Amino acid sequence: MAATTMKGPVAVEDVNVTFEDQQKINKFARNTSRMTELKNEIEAKKKSLQNLQDASDDLMMLDDDSLLIPYQIGDVFVSHTQEETQEMLEAAKEALEQEVKGLEERVSAIQQLLGDLKVQLYAKFGNNINLEADES
Repeated sequence: MAATTMKGPVAVEDVNVTFEDQQKINKFARNTSRMTELKNEIEAKKKSLQNLQDASDDLMMLDDDSLLIPYQIGDVFVSHTQEETQEMLEAAKEALEQEVKGLEERVSAIQQLLGDLKVQLYAKFGNNINLEADES
C-alpha cells in the first residue's frame, strides 16, 4: 500500500520502483550524459570549422600566387601552392561538416529517446521524479 507524506506544501506519494523502472532511469541518465558529451564535441568541431573558414578567407586575400603556403598535417607542416592549400582546406571543411552532421543526427536520436523515456517515467512517478537538466 502506498503511503502519502507531507513534505512542505506538496504531498509526496511513495511509489515502488521496479527493476524495469530502474533500468529506464539508468538509461535516461546514460543518454543524457552522452548527449552532453556529443554537444560539447559538436561545439569543438564547429570551432575548428570556423578556424578552417577563417584560414580559407585569409588565403584568398593573398596577392602573390607564387608563395608556398605551409599546411599542417599531423605534427608536420608541408608547403603547397595557394591553390593546393585552398583545395585541402575545402576538403577538410567538407569532412568536418559531415562529422558535425552525423553528431547532430545522433543528438537528435538521443533527444527522441529521452523524450519517450520522460513520458514513461513521468507517467509512473509524476512529480516524484525530476528528469530536467540542471542549468547551473
